[in-house]
Amino acid sequence: MAFATTAIHAGQEPDSATGAVAVPIYLTSTYAPEGLGRNKGFEYARTSNPTRLALERNLAALEGAKFGYAFASGMAAIDATLRLVKSGEHVVVSDNTYGGTFRLFKRILSNYGVEFDFVDTSDVHNVEAAIKRNTRMVFVETPTNPVMIVTDLKAVSDVAHAAGARIVCDNTFMSPYLQRPLEFGVDIVVHSTTKFLNGHSDGVGGAVVLNHEEDANWIAFVQNSAGAILSPFDSWLVLRGTKTLALRMEQHDKAGRAVAAFLEDHPKVGKIYYPGSPSHPQHELARRQQKGFGSMVSFDVGSLAAARAMLEAVKLCTLAESLGGVETLICHPATMTHASVAPEVRERLGITEGLVRISVGIEDTDDIISDLDQALNAVTSGE
Repeated sequence: MAFATTAIHAGQEPDSATGAVAVPIYLTSTYAPEGLGRNKGFEYARTSNPTRLALERNLAALEGAKFGYAFASGMAAIDATLRLVKSGEHVVVSDNTYGGTFRLFKRILSNYGVEFDFVDTSDVHNVEAAIKRNTRMVFVETPTNPVMIVTDLKAVSDVAHAAGARIVCDNTFMSPYLQRPLEFGVDIVVHSTTKFLNGHSDGVGGAVVLNHEEDANWIAFVQNSAGAILSPFDSWLVLRGTKTLALRMEQHDKAGRAVAAFLEDHPKVGKIYYPGSPSHPQHELARRQQKGFGSMVSFDVGSLAAARAMLEAVKLCTLAESLGGVETLICHPATMTHASVAPEVRERLGITEGLVRISVGIEDTDDIISDLDQALNAVTSGE
């Protein structure tokens, strides 16, 4: 089936009990068996829930995977994935990864004997150089948050596999509609379902999808044992969201390109970060690896004062963390999404005090551009 058909139907057959077209929200904590040792496939809701199971099957199908697991947040999904790594083992990570991922790896998991090296994975030679005898995982985010660096998934997958390591890709920014990492050799894909998969800024969640059965069994074991599961209602919200994923991502992509083109020509914008721009250093790679360029755009206005003036002047765009909703969200990474990253590291990565990140929504594109224009014009030359 084509993607849009899969999004609507995979895992979402009419309910066998009532014929309900929409998957019911099963608000139960436990299930009555038919007898000792004879259940109907469900025993306890932490272990499995019909609504969550429908979502897990849907997300696996969208990524072209055999197995899918839904978690309480994107960070819970990443944390469960890192449980495949043991104390004394080593992980190579994209250096411009999401601040929450950086915080989990550097300030929590590193305390338990897992070693991390953060490198620019857009250059495969950096990954090769960082590989050690105890490397067991390469974790990439592409495009990265927030400066939109693109990693060659096939090349880095080959390097990881040659070293006997798994490769994991955070595919949140693209969604499976615009990028399918498993097709390039990636072993495990993680998502914050909070973002484009849900698409409506009304639920928090995460997902892990993969093909390797042994790893899938371990992820399922961790999901059940640690218990960071996605609730039935939040699972239903994401199922509601994926039905329109193809339509929304087409508009997100169209609007993202238009907004990026506007920003690139604006006199108040010093630098733009968008893989769809021909000036982007990995533009051709993005064209080959992605179906589109998406709606995440970052740009530099030169200073914290200028960023503040602009962000406090927006009217249609909403100043808030997160991304991927139908509404346009705009934020200041240095003080919001990446505040946990040390200032000197942020500066090296290009996360300056003047950097602004926008998640372009699906409102009328002219209205979005008009709002950005008036907000940028509120920035005075001295700021």
